[in-house]
Formats: sequence, C-alpha cells, structure tokens
Amino acid sequence: MSQTSLKQKKKNESGLRYSKDLNAEKRNDSEKTGARLSTQGSQEISVAKTDSRGYLVKNQWSRTSQSPSTRAPSVADEPRSRSTTIKVQRAPNSSTTSRTSSASPSQHESPPPQQQAEKQQSQAPGGQTRPVTPLSSRPPTPPDPEPNSRRSTKMYENPEAWAQGIVREVRESRDYSQDLPSKVQVREYPRTPPTEWKSYAQRRLLYPSVDIQDYDCLSELQRQQLLQQKEEEEEDEAYWASVRLQFEKTPSCSRPRPPKPKHAITVAVSSRALFNMVDDRKIYEEEGLEKYMEYQLSNENVILTPGPAFRFVKALQHVNSRLRDLYPNEQELFDIVLMTNNHAQVGVRLINSVNHYGLLIDRFCLTGGKSPIGYLKAYLTNLYLSADSDKVQEAIQEGIASATMFTASKDIAYCDTQLRVAFDGDAVLFSDESEYIAKEHGLDKFFQHETLFENKPLAQGPLKSFLEDLGKLQKKFYAKDERLLCPIRTYLVTARSAASSGARVLKTLRRWGLEIDEALFLAGAPKGPILVKIRPHIFFDDQMFHIESAQKFGTISAHVPYGIGQKYN
Repeated sequence: MSQTSLKQKKKNESGLRYSKDLNAEKRNDSEKTGARLSTQGSQEISVAKTDSRGYLVKNQWSRTSQSPSTRAPSVADEPRSRSTTIKVQRAPNSSTTSRTSSASPSQHESPPPQQQAEKQQSQAPGGQTRPVTPLSSRPPTPPDPEPNSRRSTKMYENPEAWAQGIVREVRESRDYSQDLPSKVQVREYPRTPPTEWKSYAQRRLLYPSVDIQDYDCLSELQRQQLLQQKEEEEEDEAYWASVRLQFEKTPSCSRPRPPKPKHAITVAVSSRALFNMVDDRKIYEEEGLEKYMEYQLSNENVILTPGPAFRFVKALQHVNSRLRDLYPNEQELFDIVLMTNNHAQVGVRLINSVNHYGLLIDRFCLTGGKSPIGYLKAYLTNLYLSADSDKVQEAIQEGIASATMFTASKDIAYCDTQLRVAFDGDAVLFSDESEYIAKEHGLDKFFQHETLFENKPLAQGPLKSFLEDLGKLQKKFYAKDERLLCPIRTYLVTARSAASSGARVLKTLRRWGLEIDEALFLAGAPKGPILVKIRPHIFFDDQMFHIESAQKFGTISAHVPYGIGQKYN
C-alpha cells in the first residue's frame, strides 16, 4: 500500500470517528426529550453535510436564517441524501414530536462522502453521466427567504455587501456618538403666550390660503364662494364679540346649588299658598278643568302675584344665604319644594313666576289632579304648607307637620333680615292633653291638673319637630358668636296663664333641649294685637278664632288642624 493511500485511509478514519461522536451526542439528546431512535420507522431525516474529509460543513448563513433551507435538492445531492438518511419512530405518549438524526452502523462503515460522490455519477434519463462537484468546492447557498419575512431583499442579492454595510453603519454611529459634546443643546421653539392668541380669521390673514393668493386665477363662481365664506366668518366674529361683551358686562350671579335632601330641612309649599291664585281657582270651580287649562296656557307669561307663604319662603332663603356665608359647604339648609296638584302644562307659568321673583326653588312636584300627599314622605318633607285644609288634614294623619295658610286682611311691613316664627303651645308644639281637660272639665280642673303634673313634660305636638330644626340652625349661628345677629327668632304666644300653668310649658321645653327666644303668656287675651308688634312671617295656631284675630291685624297665619279644638272650630 502506498503512502498516499495510507494518508487517505487515516483521514477517512478520523472523519468516521468524528461522525460517530456526533451521532452519539444526538442520540443522547433524543433520549432526554423522549424520542426513541429506530432504524424501522415512517419518517426520514437527513444527516448533516460533510466535506471530503468527513467533517461537517458549517452554514455561513446560520446567523441570518431562522429556518432551514427549503430549496429543492440538486441531482448531485440525491444519492448522498438517500444514503445518509435514517428512520425515526415517534415516542409513544409524547406531547411533542422530537426529531433526531443518527447514522446506522451500516452507514458508519460506508466510505466517506467524497468517495461516494466519485463512485456514483448522476444519471440522466438518457443514460448520460454527469460529474458531481465535490462539496468542498461548492459555494454555500444562502437560505431561501421565509414567507411574510420583513428582511430586506438586499441580504439575499448580495450578502457580503449587505454585511459590510451593517458594520459600516455601526462604526459610523459609534464615531458620531464620540464626537458629540457632553451637553447637547436642544433647539427650543418659541411658544405663543395666551395673551397673543388670535382668532381663526386673524390667523388666516397672517397665513393666506392658496385661494387668496391665486384670486386672479379663480373663476367667477369660485370668487363668489370665497366672498360668501368671508362674509360668514365676519358675521361669526361679530356675533361672538357681542356675546363676549355682554358676558363681561353681566355681573357674577352664580346660582347656589340646592342642598342634599337627606341633610336639608325640606319645606313643601303648594302653588296656591306661594302665589295668589284665587281667580284661577274660581275658573276651575265654575267652568271646569278644560277652561282652567286653557286659561293657564294663554296666560303663562303673566306673572302671578305673591301668596300668603311668599314672605315666609323669602325669609327662609335669607337664612340660607347667611349660613352659606359662615359655612360655605353647609348642607343643613332650607330646601323649598313646590308641591301642587296642577297639571304639568301649568308648570310653565309657575316656573316663570318663580324665576321672576328670584326664588331658589329647584324641585317641583306637579301631580295633575292627584293628591300630592303621597309624595311628601318621598321628598323627606319636614313642613307642608297648603291652602287646602283637606290635604293638610291628610298630611297631619301621616305624621307630617302641616298647616293651612290664610292671607292677611291687610298688608304690613315685615322684617327682611330675620325669620320670625310664632307658635301656639297646646295642640301645636305640645299635645292636646291639657287642652282636652280645659274643654271638657273647665279651667279649674285644668289649673289643678297643671299644678299636679308641673314636673312632668308634655307630649310633643305636630310642630315640635319644626321648632327643633330651627333650634339646630340657631346653634350654628351661636357657635360663630352671632347670637345677637341671628337671622332666626322664635316666639311662644299662648293663652295660658304664667302663674298657674306656665311653669310646665317652660320645663317641658327645657327637658326637650329647646330654646324659645320669647314666651308670651296672654291668659286668654286676644293674640292679634300682640302679633302686630311681633310681625312674624308665619303664626301657627290650632284655634280658628285666634287665626281670625291675627288676620284682622295683618298677620299671616297658618291653622294646624290637630287636637280636641277641631271639635269646637
């Protein structure tokens, strides 16, 4: 054997040894992943390409390709791929398919790929043989592009130039970053201050459009459209200028938000109590509902005149204003609700009248002929004032403080800076137990009863809760050292005698924790002359003869239909 053949034999043995080691490593990897190699199977995997000495040929496109080459094998590669394939059987109960390639023992004993290429010639259909180019002399073929790949086609046309361009860009970026100063000065663009903001028309004059620049080249129709557009813009500018001027001249009159109902002291007032609707009521009673509706619709722009509860509502709003001055976030305020059985179409006239007088009434209840008593509890009503005695009686039976309003026979001046409320004692602030004894058994029995039970507090009456609400608001002013300037003042005007029965009344108020500003014991004298001096915005009493006496002297009175006194009214 010649020396050349010995060298060639050693090279072949080293290539076989290297391929055996590589196959052993692949076999170990396949066993770890759960794949089982077998020479009998249904799937073939090609072994990596080797050169003439048996070494693996590395693919220089491995860095730029994410998938194996999908090109069709050449004619020269067919014999080699057939001789270097094995069959792999999938491992049972394996969630993933593992594919590994390994050479069989028969393949290890075969000569190197170069000898196979020399022995096996590519056979054409005509029987002609074609020489096979060795692997070492073949230029590497770049992988085919993947479908939907984002890489540039320049990488496949000229890969060497593409790679050199990438390196050049990286070097230039490094050199540029080194040449930059330590503090790069960022260009600052001027910003227009708000005081120099200009309207759209003014900005168009600074930056004229193409239509204006080529005005001479426009047709007659285009010129008319341009002039019309300019006129519309000028009209808009003039309109908004007038609106701006009017807004600047209008004084700031922000409407305060109504308090939350769960915290507010809700006073429900009927439309006939708030406004004078005597003539409207006559039309309804004499001509019927349809004529009444027609009359209201035709006169919805006619402002209604004030009613008996009008001054009382104005005084409540003054108290709210004073409270907001001392406590800006105060929620425990008076909340006025217009509660009426009028139709919704009449609401337009009521709204116009409310806005005309500047009344802060935001909540309306228009029941359209149905009694509004069922809505009083839903509105969390603390006091209900109406001109209908039947509805007031229903509200009293529901446990709601209510009274029937009566207009005074003459007008007198009222205080605009202080809410003044006068109460009767028995069957108004207190229960009617003592009055029952006086009506049924006489005054002597009444005096004996009061002396015997002097230290026993009286039971509460229908208006006791409203007096408590007034007392809570008074304490808010007292906390701010506003006792002398408090906008709320309460009065007790009773027919009791102070010496015989007055002590029990005062002790009862003390036990309740309520303060009364003035207590007037008249011992059966008429109340009208005293009420003229007080000039309350409202006077509550359960006896109609006291109501009539107050009316004669010009006091606005409210009758409380409660207790034994209704039997004699």
